[in-house]
Amino acid sequence: MNKNVVIAIVLGALVLIAGVQAFQLFTLKNTLAEGQFSTSAPTQSGATAGSPSLPSNLQNLPSMVGGC
Repeated sequence: MNKNVVIAIVLGALVLIAGVQAFQLFTLKNTLAEGQFSTSAPTQSGATAGSPSLPSNLQNLPSMVGGC
């Protein structure tokens, strides 16, 4: 294949991807502006509201990485 044809195909694909991302960003912006977006986190049973509990593999993390 000719080098210019390959460059044109790659450039066209990048422009297409940029167009799709612009559309997604526009849609997300409108969704946030209308207030239809929810950021609720799932609740854990047995956890207190002020202090989230860590998974068991992260509770002793400072000793695992050589913390002082």
